[in-house]
Amino acid sequence: MKYISDSIGNRSSRTNLQTIQQLTMSSNHVINFGAGPAKLPRQVLEQARDEILNCGCGLSVMELSHRSAEYAVINNRVIESVRQLLNVPSNYKILLMQGGGTGAFASVPLNLMHRGEKADFILTGEWSTKAAKETSKYMKVNYVFPKPEKFEKIPDQSTWKLDPEAAFVYYCDNETVNGIEFPFIPETNGVPLVCDMSSNIMTRKFNVSKFGIVFACAQKNLGPAGITVIIIRDDLIGHPSPICPMVFNYTLFAHDDSLVNTPPTFIVYMLSLVLKWIKEQGGVGSMEEQSKTKSQLLYKTIEDSKGFYSCPIDSAYRSRVTVPFRLSTGPEADKQFLKESQDIGFLQLKGHRLVGGIRVAMYNAMTLDEVKVLTDFMIKFQEQHPQFQP
Repeated sequence: MKYISDSIGNRSSRTNLQTIQQLTMSSNHVINFGAGPAKLPRQVLEQARDEILNCGCGLSVMELSHRSAEYAVINNRVIESVRQLLNVPSNYKILLMQGGGTGAFASVPLNLMHRGEKADFILTGEWSTKAAKETSKYMKVNYVFPKPEKFEKIPDQSTWKLDPEAAFVYYCDNETVNGIEFPFIPETNGVPLVCDMSSNIMTRKFNVSKFGIVFACAQKNLGPAGITVIIIRDDLIGHPSPICPMVFNYTLFAHDDSLVNTPPTFIVYMLSLVLKWIKEQGGVGSMEEQSKTKSQLLYKTIEDSKGFYSCPIDSAYRSRVTVPFRLSTGPEADKQFLKESQDIGFLQLKGHRLVGGIRVAMYNAMTLDEVKVLTDFMIKFQEQHPQFQP
């Protein structure tokens, strides 16, 4: 399939809806707004296509032994690229593990239980809630503020009740289901801070030294599903629980350069291409500027609609990368919006099953032109459907 952005190029800031329809009806042009597995950079897909039979040594990367010198180059390139792009200090290890974010919900407590029997959790959405439930199998979980009925904002830090004896403090930096993103790094007064950055890693700069552990599954900004990047401070390695499986053991993975077992070699290769692409685009700083521009355009379109579209999240905590919104007149209007948007090639805009509505994922691979095409459609849809006016 082709992408609308390939054909629209550098058109004017407003793309006529008829032009969009002509493009999408004439060929299989689509834009993937899915929250994950998500859109990958076109250049990355093309390079992978060209190298699928021969990655430079006469074999496909999928045929390489994970113990080979050729694969070691790919593995080490990924680790060094993450270190360079995020400015990871030398006293942190970078691990490449399997199990996704859900696996990390278990691996974090299994590797940090030696620090104590309790863990603090900051609940701001579905993913931090799931992580707390998993951790409760191994440790006592303390919610630093009561679980809200609706996830629409982050309570002021002055209201939090942190336990100074907690083994760690956990939060999710961007909640993809609910559309909440932290605009700050929580202060934990010395207790190791653990953060799930699965959906916004590489979209903005952050100070790694503020964290004990940062983890991110790949299928948002890093590549296809199948690998999880763990960034962990050295002092937190070395004391896994006796019941910790080998495949979740940070100590073993740090010692063996993430080659404890056979890794998903093709996915690691794809991760290496995505990281290379980020460097070529100007690094994380450039990704941050683009993310800000894309999200501002979408939120402005929502605000300028005078209530036709609405986002339930407090403006101070709105996500730059996963934006939920709905039409003011309810599910029937949402359904019509989704139908017409899909008809012209906008895929996976349906909101998460737990919240409904519409959700727009704008990870690094999403271009500004593609977001402009969406916002043009939103404006035209409002003009052509006065029956859905609030």
